[in-house]
Amino acid sequence: MARALRQTALPQTAVGKLMASRTFNSSARLAAGVSSGDSFILKTYARPELTLSHGKGSYVYDTAGKEYLDFTAGIAVVALGHSHPDVSAAIADQATKLIHCSNLYHNEWAPQLAQTLITATEASFSSATAGLYAKGADGKIGARVFFSNSGTEANEGALKFARKYGKHVATAGTLGKTASEALRGDPNLKSNIVSFTGGFHGRSMGALSVTANPKYQKPFTPLIPGTQTAKYNRSDELAAFIDERTCGVIVEPFLRAIRRRCDQVGAVLIYDEIQCGLGRTGSLWAHHQYPEDCVPDIVTMAKPLANGVPIGAIMVSQKIADVMSVGDHGTTFGGNPLACRVGCTVLGHIAKPAFLERVKEAGKVLESELEPVLKPYLGGLVVEQRGMGLLRGIQFASDPTPIVNLALQRGLLLVAAAGNTIRLVPPLTVENADLKKAATIIGECIAETSKK
Repeated sequence: MARALRQTALPQTAVGKLMASRTFNSSARLAAGVSSGDSFILKTYARPELTLSHGKGSYVYDTAGKEYLDFTAGIAVVALGHSHPDVSAAIADQATKLIHCSNLYHNEWAPQLAQTLITATEASFSSATAGLYAKGADGKIGARVFFSNSGTEANEGALKFARKYGKHVATAGTLGKTASEALRGDPNLKSNIVSFTGGFHGRSMGALSVTANPKYQKPFTPLIPGTQTAKYNRSDELAAFIDERTCGVIVEPFLRAIRRRCDQVGAVLIYDEIQCGLGRTGSLWAHHQYPEDCVPDIVTMAKPLANGVPIGAIMVSQKIADVMSVGDHGTTFGGNPLACRVGCTVLGHIAKPAFLERVKEAGKVLESELEPVLKPYLGGLVVEQRGMGLLRGIQFASDPTPIVNLALQRGLLLVAAAGNTIRLVPPLTVENADLKKAATIIGECIAETSKK
């Protein structure tokens, strides 16, 4: 950083003051955890005294040089590992050309990424023909993509698109088979959004309204009206929630009954694949693990798409694309050339069948390595392990934070989820030896915790 400052156009007197200031002269402070710097940051995160400096592959390093095996991957973001050479090269090259131009103009990378996403999606689930996969006159799916900057933004956009489509079909008189006459011609009545218990879709007001967790919702009520929460995996209750007033249903994919019910009432089915999509489960999309008659109308994505460069996207079916107009949605930074070029690079790896097959195999290795270390504690401290591919969870009978903290001391980064579960989301490029290493450390931490 000192070298970079000396090479700037700033007056040398200003450079000298910066380098001498407590803000810049920070190596000792960084090694201590940057606690003083946190006084300038809004306190919305609970973090350990750990400051990361750099990373390579499945490992990151703190400012004191200690090595950590990273099984958080930036919360399922760094799919290709830290400092992947292709990603670094794409960032470096594009940064010298064009980082941002807004959506007032075209750039060369956004359409390439959109086309690649659609083409890869169609190719990897070619037998599907409904919803997002409905074919046009040319025999290809008519899906379209909108780029955002994050997963939460993608979900916000999906909710907007669903409401716009709901108004369209209500006005056009093309509601589902069970629609009552009272709804026909009144577009404002078809605006309800249904989500499911256990889901997490973001912390902005729209996304928070469909995240059924009082811990997150209560401080910010009243939430967006017209949202309902149904019980997950209760197909017998779908009719009570998804009716002719429903414009959209957001859910991590399950049950063909949801697809069937959405078709009956003319609702849009949204799959949030922000964490589980783009290779994490061993298929391009998690919904590819389900029957073809469970396909969505909208898919939201983000986390691994650019390996850490902020980006999100919404892929919509032709029928939804057809009702959207200029000015209906927008973002200043979405679809910028830097993020989209990196996205093309990442997708070029992830979409390959051999890459996805390797993720499946790695998931099996991780599951098998965990089995013997968890078995002695099943029915007691450990409830179960579950998951697909390299998206796995270990559910505990109580808060697993002590285990997460012990793992940190032993050089393994883990993240808790849903109160009593440890989420395992390593880079998709993780080596088998590191899967074994992580399982061993987890076993040691559980053993130590069980003695207390």
